[in-house]
Amino acid sequence: MRKFLILCATAVLVLLAGNYLIYHTSYYIDWRPDEAISSFTGTSGREILVDRGNGPAPFEIRGVDLGVGKPGHFATEFAITREEYLRWFGQIQEMGANTVRIYTINSPAFYEAFLEYNQDNPDPLYLIQGLWVNDYSQNSHIDAYDPDFLDPLLEDAKRVVDVIHGRRNVSYDPNRGNGRYRYDVSKWVLGYILGVEWEDLTVAFTDHMREESAPYRGTYFYATDEATPFESMLARLGDTVAAYEAGRYKQQRLIAFANWPTTDPMSYDEETSRLFLKFAEVDVEQVKTTEAFCSGQFASYHVYPYYPDYLRHSPDLAGYLDEKGQSNTYRAYLKTLAGHHAMPVVISEFGVPSSRGMAQVDYGRGYNQGDLSERAQGEAIAACYEDIMAAGCAGSVIFTWQDEWFKRTWNTMHAVDLTQTAYWSDYQTNEQYFGLLSFDPGRERSVCYVDGDDEEWAGSAPVSAGEGLSLSVKYDEKYLYFLVRGAREDRAVYLPIDTTQKTGSAVCASPALSFDRPADFLVVLDGSGNSRVLVQERYDCLRAMYLHQVKGLDSYEFPPAADTPDFVPIRLILQVSPLFPSVEQPKMNMPTYETGKLVHGNGNPNSEDFLSLADFCYGEGFVELRLPWQLLNFSNPSDMEIHDDYYAHYGVENLRLHSLWAGVGTGEGTIELGETPLRGWGNKVTYHERLKDSYYIMQEMWATGEAAS
Repeated sequence: MRKFLILCATAVLVLLAGNYLIYHTSYYIDWRPDEAISSFTGTSGREILVDRGNGPAPFEIRGVDLGVGKPGHFATEFAITREEYLRWFGQIQEMGANTVRIYTINSPAFYEAFLEYNQDNPDPLYLIQGLWVNDYSQNSHIDAYDPDFLDPLLEDAKRVVDVIHGRRNVSYDPNRGNGRYRYDVSKWVLGYILGVEWEDLTVAFTDHMREESAPYRGTYFYATDEATPFESMLARLGDTVAAYEAGRYKQQRLIAFANWPTTDPMSYDEETSRLFLKFAEVDVEQVKTTEAFCSGQFASYHVYPYYPDYLRHSPDLAGYLDEKGQSNTYRAYLKTLAGHHAMPVVISEFGVPSSRGMAQVDYGRGYNQGDLSERAQGEAIAACYEDIMAAGCAGSVIFTWQDEWFKRTWNTMHAVDLTQTAYWSDYQTNEQYFGLLSFDPGRERSVCYVDGDDEEWAGSAPVSAGEGLSLSVKYDEKYLYFLVRGAREDRAVYLPIDTTQKTGSAVCASPALSFDRPADFLVVLDGSGNSRVLVQERYDCLRAMYLHQVKGLDSYEFPPAADTPDFVPIRLILQVSPLFPSVEQPKMNMPTYETGKLVHGNGNPNSEDFLSLADFCYGEGFVELRLPWQLLNFSNPSDMEIHDDYYAHYGVENLRLHSLWAGVGTGEGTIELGETPLRGWGNKVTYHERLKDSYYIMQEMWATGEAAS
């Protein structure tokens, strides 16, 4: 018996050791040294080739980037389920896409769903697997050859290879999924995009500090004699992936390196380069493959129509006209990129957000970073897709599949609690709304739709009344909703709103109004073209945070009085102006736009005349209004937190709110405000999925070659 137990224990140890080697080793293991290396992908000139069973044939990548966020969860939780992935894969393919791209190792549920979806599918969906580099790792080292940066990157590259082959256990790391990976999806993986949008400082510092280093020479990738040290590092990274996969799995697939305009390989005129500090270049034409690498290489770029703004300043690009006779610097830039490369070029990120808030302006065609309806989003994506293909690119990947509530944007992140963003939908933050799939509040429908139909308000008691008007209030994870009965399109009505007791005024100087308690905001509903939200100047977030950048003044030297009667438009700051202007063009202040201006329209997605940007809509004897939480200085509505007094704290601090007060009137007398209790929902969010207009526009584009009208 003792001998039997020893034999059993030995067998268990051997089995465990085998599992450890299979799933934990990151060094090279050549199990099949004499087996030929196979690949179902390749390139021919500027075309990508894929063997789908009948030999290599040209393949246009029609892709969608797929993130890892969903409402109520941050990206690092990797909370998307197998069932959700399966549903999304079907919708993505029904749209006409043939590829999904992911940025990092996703949860095991992703690969399980991907395998299940493709296993018996005669028309499978393909995958581009990314290798992520987090911002902290890149920015804290700067030198790409720093062992604390490069060694983990090379190890992650091997880990990614093991994951797609279903032969790895991955321990917890906030930048990637973790768990047991047993799902071999390699037969549908077109290739890898290695790295991220490289910081220009990292590239420039590496090239300067390592300028004497010899070019990398590998089995599958090598750097030319003209390659920079950073490009040589990329050659080493690509060679690591190719060698590891060829050695362990006897397979090869396409490899690309991430890039974007900030570090593109172009040299611009001196004025443009000086204005926008274009001082770093990464050229993958200097990263070559040997004859031993049969899969091929492509160039990957993230290119958006509103960035870089220097395109409209460059003499070589600014005057470009497309076949419609329109100024089209986006296509001009794409043609320049594609023309530079001898290899296929894939625009692996492009798109615009259907958000209310905006961060950058496209001065050519209005394809801005925000302040676009879902229909305008789709039209912009379709037009950019046409530009990409007209420029001679081999494929494109739309950014992105789903909206992601957790995300932040530089021009609103100061105004919100970044630890709680996953628990509410912030329509002012454009980064949350790049998706083709929307997550709307409510399990099956939203609390209210501003559509001229007041059926949702049946039984809702008014919180305030006067002058033949009454006001009711609702809210959900995205909006505060207001119903004003007795309102007419031909008569202005005013809604004062009181949130914080630290500031506010019982008098408004313009328009001349009075309230029975101090108000922080004033909603002016005055027809379709003259309606807006005003904020008491003391509570104006833009003034407190960006007055120096906008007007060159110190926000805190002469603060407005706590009870100032001045109510001002609500504005958002836009992209940064040139840091070093020319003599002919003196320094510009950072631009802003009025985000408090209200849009009239039908906000019901089930209506034929649906306008996703609609803020208010008149009905028979009433008007409905919805305001995004951040517009009223809520930093975290899930816990009902708002901004405290900026001038008491020198910036944004949070203050818990238990109720707000609001009223309505025409200005003929003092407007009385009534109380609405506010109870947060914590992390218990409700939502339902909805495909946007942009989804159907791209579906039509890929089906017929023309965007849906």
